[in-house]
Amino acid sequence: MASDPDLELRGRLIRSLGSLREMLPGSFVERKRSCGRPNCHCADGKNLHSQFQISLLVDGKPKAFNIPAKLAEQVRQRIEMHHRLHAAVATICSINLRRFLKQKEDQ
Repeated sequence: MASDPDLELRGRLIRSLGSLREMLPGSFVERKRSCGRPNCHCADGKNLHSQFQISLLVDGKPKAFNIPAKLAEQVRQRIEMHHRLHAAVATICSINLRRFLKQKEDQ
């Protein structure tokens, strides 16, 4: 029996979903800002501080949550996991639709 590349891809995508269990919703935002202290290196307006946030909808309203700098890369990766989930779901649905339409045609 010949293997179906669509089924193999769908199976790989479904098996990979477990690795996304630590995902976070929203968008990762990095803002540059000055702290306001006159003697700080950011006072010249060029060497600004980085501020990290997650931006998302909570109960239908936009919210932003500050992220400590030491967690920024971890949070960025977890949000990227959420984007990969959406891409995987879109691919799985596309495969299922093609298979359904072919099955419908064959009947």
